[in-house]
Amino acid sequence: MTVPAPPARRRPSAVGRVLPLLLLVALLAPMALLFVQTWRLTADDRDLAGRERLGVEYLRALAPVTHALVDAQTAAVAARPADSEALTRAVEAAASVDARIGDELRTRERWAGLRARIEALGARGPADPEAAFTAYGEATDLLLALHGKVRETSGLVRDPRSDSFFLQDASRGLPETVVATGRLADLAVLADRRPAADRNRTSADIAALRVAVLTPAGDLVTDLRAAVDNSESADLGPSVLTPLDTYQRAVEALAAHSAPAGTAVDQAQVAGARLNAQSAARQLQPVILDELDALLAGRLDDLDRDRWLTVGAGALAVLLWSTLGAVWLAAVRRDRRPAAEVRREPDGTAAGPDDTPWQPTAVRGAEPRRLQPAGPARGPGSAQWGPADAAR
Repeated sequence: MTVPAPPARRRPSAVGRVLPLLLLVALLAPMALLFVQTWRLTADDRDLAGRERLGVEYLRALAPVTHALVDAQTAAVAARPADSEALTRAVEAAASVDARIGDELRTRERWAGLRARIEALGARGPADPEAAFTAYGEATDLLLALHGKVRETSGLVRDPRSDSFFLQDASRGLPETVVATGRLADLAVLADRRPAADRNRTSADIAALRVAVLTPAGDLVTDLRAAVDNSESADLGPSVLTPLDTYQRAVEALAAHSAPAGTAVDQAQVAGARLNAQSAARQLQPVILDELDALLAGRLDDLDRDRWLTVGAGALAVLLWSTLGAVWLAAVRRDRRPAAEVRREPDGTAAGPDDTPWQPTAVRGAEPRRLQPAGPARGPGSAQWGPADAAR
């Protein structure tokens, strides 16, 4: 007896086989696009933060040059020898920094011009205080321009975070205030040596310099307080606010002592206030730059962590996609196999793919027995089946 085979499974159509592959590709495309965009944005942010740290390094090297140049100007105006060794050391240190990162920050040309001007000032000597005041003023203008160039090319002026933006803006106001305090104190010394005809012009110049001192100093105080208010760091406030208060009081004292009381300015008070203001600036500037560099370094660490997370997510997505692709490929290969017709034996076992009918298994050594008719058994004396029995 032959058992009919179950109906063969219908093969999927070509569209049914291709559609999963199209879905896999459609899933992979937006994931790849998202990965590339995230990687590119992270790389851009890392490059910006890295250039900003180079700018902080350059500004840190320019700080000793600023203080040494202002001190040399004061010595030249007072007709006493300047500390040329301090200025030389500061220039050499800044030159080494420019030689290393000047190409990336595009400061080589400006630094070369400033260095040539500083070297020319060293050969002038304190013979003519008025000429020295003018010459040093030109040199400090070049120095402030270099400060601005570094902040611009390093990207500090475009910093996207509020706390680091206010800190870098404060780094702009500090050298401006240092230069302005030196000029104000030196002009107060020169005012007593100028003729009476130039007294009105000198008073106007002193008033302008007083504004030049107070304006960047006020901006600096505003920027630092805004940086503390917008920062998530708990260490920024205590490290900045204490030297900031000292600096603010020193600058206000210098502005008050430089205002002429009657017809003359107290030179001793102006000189003392200038020293206090520049001493406070020397303490405050490294604090600002160190805090700014710490914020940028923390940002780089966060960007590196985000980059590793992006790589991990991309690797997991590729693994999942590969698994789905392998499952789809196995299904396609299974569907392409020829469907064998399944036949079943009476005992429930499956027949082979050929159409050979089932035969009983013969036992070796046994004589085949004849089939007996169905029905009740008959005895030895019973009659054989006859034609009439068929009618029953």
